[in-house]
Amino acid sequence: MTSTSTYDLMEALNRSCRCISVDRQRLAAELAEIEGALAASLAERQPHMFAANPVFVPRSHALAMARLIGAIERVGALPAYQARILAERPAIAQVDHGPAGVFFGYDFHLGREGPRLIEVNTNAGGALLCVALARAQRACCDEVEVFVHGPHEVAALEEVFLEMFRREWRAQRGDAPLCRVAIVDEAPAEQYLYPEFLLAQRIFARAGITAEIADPAALRVEGDALLLGDAPVDLVYNRVTDFYLDRQPALREAYLRGLALITPHPRCYGLLADKRDLIVLSDPDALAELGVDAETIATLAAGIPRTEAVTPARADALWARRDHLFFKPCTGYGSKAAYRGSKLTKKTWERIIEGGYVAQALVPPSSRTIEVDGAEVPLKLDVRAYAYRGAIQLLAARLYHGQTTNFRTPGGGFAPVYTEAASS
Repeated sequence: MTSTSTYDLMEALNRSCRCISVDRQRLAAELAEIEGALAASLAERQPHMFAANPVFVPRSHALAMARLIGAIERVGALPAYQARILAERPAIAQVDHGPAGVFFGYDFHLGREGPRLIEVNTNAGGALLCVALARAQRACCDEVEVFVHGPHEVAALEEVFLEMFRREWRAQRGDAPLCRVAIVDEAPAEQYLYPEFLLAQRIFARAGITAEIADPAALRVEGDALLLGDAPVDLVYNRVTDFYLDRQPALREAYLRGLALITPHPRCYGLLADKRDLIVLSDPDALAELGVDAETIATLAAGIPRTEAVTPARADALWARRDHLFFKPCTGYGSKAAYRGSKLTKKTWERIIEGGYVAQALVPPSSRTIEVDGAEVPLKLDVRAYAYRGAIQLLAARLYHGQTTNFRTPGGGFAPVYTEAASS
């Protein structure tokens, strides 16, 4: 639990501090190399991509996030847990080539009692954009300069991310050279986070690795190779949201046969990011049956809101408690088709109880007050911990108005996270 004084200080900063803000000229300089590949400037294309101010988070909250993520990944590695979860997932999730999956995103709401995990994502977007944003922050008073950005210096994060991909490569291919990467999403140039694909391409290029951005439909399998154009692809940085690759024939075959390294992949999604996983991870009795130790169970219980399956048999009971629940599709993403129970209509409810949804105990988001056109505006916030193999690489926040994160809120968007430095 966070001390009252520390939590109140951070809340006060989130209400009133404007001492750290975005240096728009420096941000433009950070992103200048990719502007030529965009049909319009980033400011015109995504005007609400970046918030004007950072978010302040107690260090104890950041440490609690780290403990929870470590606990989740320890449970995810248990054979008993894997057997239970994978028995209920598509067969493709059984395939294991060694890689852990890049850019896990653990999303949290914050409160006085600590952070609460809302969901896990396996192809979490925004990390590279948040690095550029963090570099463009400026502090105008000494008091806030004592805060730190995260577990890694911002200047080192691109190398941290690159080493993550290299580690993935070694896990599947050993010492073979990594020569060609495909950054893959459906209609990539139309994706909201397409600028991030360009940043990833730049990072690989700086390391001497050819990287191309492609639609999965441009990939094909010939013999024992996954091809893009006439040349083989060694590694696919997979950004498609068809998480079990049901509609991606070339990616699916390449993954099943191990023809290329595909990361993130169906197995890591099935084990930790399918929303149904939270049903087990938030159930102390189920965890005990799987042999999870008491300390880990306590950590999970403190950090994960209780999550339940939505079924017709439980419809009446869930409807009666709907004001205290949030409903999400099991394989959803980007807050699509997710509903706060108190705002549900009967028509939507009839569709939800047909299946494919989970109900999660409602955890309201905290807020950050920013200035928009001279007026103070409170925006909701969530915090995303980008992690690899159970270790946090970067913390970032998203500011928004409405029911879910939307990147359409004036003054909202990605925001850096700052916390107090560790005591010496």
